[in-house]
Amino acid sequence: MSKAISKRQIGRTSLSVTELGMGGTPLGNMYKAMETEAAIATVHAAAEAGIRYFDTAPVYGFGLSETRLGQGVAKLPREDIVISSKVGYSLVPIDPSELKPGLWDKPPPVRADFDYSRDAVLRGVEASLKRLNTPYIDMLAIHDPDEAVDVGAGVDPFSRSHFRAAMDHAFPTLAELRSQGVIKAIGVGINQWQMLCDFATAGDFDYFLVAGRYTLLDQDSMARLLPLCEQHSISLVIGGPYNSGILATGAVTGATYDYRPAKQQVLERVRGIQAVCARHGVSLQAAALQFPLHHPSVAAIIPGARSIAEVEANLAFSQEPIPPQFWLELKSERLIDPAAPVGLDEPAEAT
Repeated sequence: MSKAISKRQIGRTSLSVTELGMGGTPLGNMYKAMETEAAIATVHAAAEAGIRYFDTAPVYGFGLSETRLGQGVAKLPREDIVISSKVGYSLVPIDPSELKPGLWDKPPPVRADFDYSRDAVLRGVEASLKRLNTPYIDMLAIHDPDEAVDVGAGVDPFSRSHFRAAMDHAFPTLAELRSQGVIKAIGVGINQWQMLCDFATAGDFDYFLVAGRYTLLDQDSMARLLPLCEQHSISLVIGGPYNSGILATGAVTGATYDYRPAKQQVLERVRGIQAVCARHGVSLQAAALQFPLHHPSVAAIIPGARSIAEVEANLAFSQEPIPPQFWLELKSERLIDPAAPVGLDEPAEAT
């Protein structure tokens, strides 16, 4: 029998989430379509397993993910679950002939346009509430304000148009909704960590949702972003803990890393991790899911699931026992950052 999933606080808010959540991209037909019944059954299975945190976004399947999540949690007591969604894309109906191949399989005839304006944020929140069939959304993030990564010092973040629009318009609107109690936490959801360093100092955020950037394969964010999160009491939610596939499949032919075929250097590193896993009897997937949660700034991981079996597997991997010697060997082999917390002699984890 699985044990209860622990909860962790989001920033300084009164909100807590289960440390294992469920990411909503598969519910939006990412890469491969799901039947609506299967999507709803997957959400039900997650809830039955004790998962109480669900992440989605309007752009995931152009509304499909939010709609299916809303159907899936409809019979649950609303106060027992936490839903996070996002703002920043306006969904615009188009003629079906204008649809182009992309991330979403069999999407509705819609395109997504960036819009961080106050009116767009408010319209987006209202539309999300309808799709989710809920009176409120617990957590809202500014979605995908990605621009060129500026690693060097001295770069003015407000010189970047998406950053400026997000901070000048979307952030004040979300902060107002938070102050009114309409939402409980505001954040940024993005696929890079560098810009999050700028957001951490520019606004009063409760959480960042970052995909694939603090994982068993990528700890580059440790030096700059994670200390800022600790300093500003910003929680991290880790999307893509399998780095889009390779940490679930292993270094097999066709393995993907960050949604592209894995390069040889990545394949070799994963093979090294797999060898350590074999010596200690640890599943690669268990190591991938549990590694980020050892950092005190990480509140949750949100692997996606497109079936009941995947929900059950994620739960089992998140609770698989891992001996301390496993993490020590990964450090000694330089397969993870030697400074990465792994629950041994570091300060106590956040609760």
